[in-house]
Amino acid sequence: MSTKKIKAGIVGAAGYTGGETLRLLLQHPDVDVVCAQSRSQAGKSVATVHKDLLGETNLQFASEIQQQVDVLFVCLTHGESKEWLKQNALSLSTKIIDLGNDFRIDNTVGEREFVYGLPELYRDKIRKAQNIANPGCFATAIQLSLLPLAKEKILNEVFVTGITGSTGAGRKLQDTSHFTWRSHNVSAYKTLTHQHLGEITKSIQHLHPSFQEGIHFVPWRGDFTRGIFTSSVVTCDVSLLELNDLYSSYYSTHPFTHITPATLDLKQVINTNKCVLQLEKVGSKLVIHAAIDNLIKGASGQAIQNMNLLFDLDETAGLKIKASAF
Repeated sequence: MSTKKIKAGIVGAAGYTGGETLRLLLQHPDVDVVCAQSRSQAGKSVATVHKDLLGETNLQFASEIQQQVDVLFVCLTHGESKEWLKQNALSLSTKIIDLGNDFRIDNTVGEREFVYGLPELYRDKIRKAQNIANPGCFATAIQLSLLPLAKEKILNEVFVTGITGSTGAGRKLQDTSHFTWRSHNVSAYKTLTHQHLGEITKSIQHLHPSFQEGIHFVPWRGDFTRGIFTSSVVTCDVSLLELNDLYSSYYSTHPFTHITPATLDLKQVINTNKCVLQLEKVGSKLVIHAAIDNLIKGASGQAIQNMNLLFDLDETAGLKIKASAF
């Protein structure tokens, strides 16, 4: 392994995922962040926008990516990444990790082909890839809940509820992200039509090609800033003991996904790259609860996990971060 540091750049570095990617990369032992791009904040000190980074970096936001980088994290609004890459000539030697949804299904732009970046499913393909389509946040939690069942071809119709914090809506202010609306409030949105359903189904069918029963998902907006908690319900005749063994075996070589027999809560995963799963069973109904930090395992942390695989680093490098336990 080379001791030369990886030169990293971030497009859209002023937003929530861009800022979180920047925070993690600044602490990564093998990375030098050389460019943080933002059209809206160009010329400003990074620490004037991300105020928690005061004393951590002297970077200023740039309007463009001004130098050659080894890896570029694209943290733009969904639908903008493909156009940005078309308009900006980058060396094909630069590895791209896109945190939007532009390449999760339709995975090409020009000469670039993107591999879907869920390490718990495609780790070997990621290691050989040049470009990565980072999974969605809800998609990550739901897929990690279902992959072991799909692998054993025992997955049937799935009913999912899930709740996410306000950071899941992005930094741009909306009616439903105002404090006065969000505080002491819960609401459903995109009922049964959420944009992550396509990528979830694609991954499930990779392991279970005959799966056609459907995934029925109702997402909720929660009264908190970060985190995702999902509960997936399926019919299953396998005993809970066998299922826990099945899940533990599937994730035994994956450092960030863990199975717990205890009651699961969000604080176990906030500010970490972990996904924690808890299985419960009543009669023939199995419930798989999943908890992740939507900005880390659901976005920036998983992107850096993918970067580690791309550059043959320890998969956990830069991601051994503490939970916010209280």
